[in-house]
Amino acid sequence: MSDSFTTTVLNITTGTAETVTDLTRACEEFLTRTAPGRDGLLNVFVPHATAGIAVLETGAGSDDDLLAAVHHLLPADDRWQHRHGSPGHGRDHVLPALVPPHATLPVIGGRLELGTWQSVCLVDTNRDNASRQVRLTFLG
Repeated sequence: MSDSFTTTVLNITTGTAETVTDLTRACEEFLTRTAPGRDGLLNVFVPHATAGIAVLETGAGSDDDLLAAVHHLLPADDRWQHRHGSPGHGRDHVLPALVPPHATLPVIGGRLELGTWQSVCLVDTNRDNASRQVRLTFLG
């Protein structure tokens, strides 16, 4: 594989609660190993039909606010046609339309170029699947 394209998979355990999991440190560690001093793009992708990737502030309540907004926009009730799994699971399949399963971020000098309060996060509302994979790919 070319050194201009490097990829790895993170295995994340999210548990049985709805979560926003900060992936920023894992992204930075990946770039330290694969892109020292280089410019390019980091693509973060979750290959699941019920999870997404968000760039947002964490630790100050925004992660909880995001989950509250998801609850408001996509209630976990019986309105959904997709009906397997736990009650309201159909809304988990709609989540990636609002929180996409990917983000592409700039890398300058081997460092992730995020704003002061931005973090890269896995958003997972599917309590039926506690095991997730996230693919990190550097192109530069």
